[in-house]
Amino acid sequence: MFQRILVLIAIGFFGFIGWVIYLANTGQKSVFFKLVAAIPFGDKLGHFCLFGLLTLFINLAFKFKTMNIAGRPIYLAVLIVSTFVILEELSQYFVESRTLDFVDLIADFVGIAVFSAFSAWLCKKLYPIKA
Repeated sequence: MFQRILVLIAIGFFGFIGWVIYLANTGQKSVFFKLVAAIPFGDKLGHFCLFGLLTLFINLAFKFKTMNIAGRPIYLAVLIVSTFVILEELSQYFVESRTLDFVDLIADFVGIAVFSAFSAWLCKKLYPIKA
């Protein structure tokens, strides 16, 4: 039951991000945009938090599933969110109301990395290796 709730949280948060992207792509106004504008570096902090939290929620939903890439375990969530943020940021080049910004992409990846490190710690607490 709890695992299903975690999956719903991940799906819901992804939906929220999709909605925010839709608002930005269509040039609509939102209370979230006003809040971000009122905070110094709010846009970068928003990117950090949104995609970092999405990584964490997907990690929890997938029970910290990893894939081996070049002999190293990488969280599946990192692969999913990284692919999404690259495609989303690059798509902004083609949307008149948006601006392609590589600093946003860096903030996305820093959030993914920080929340992945937190995920690794959390995974050890939730799923300790039995000796």
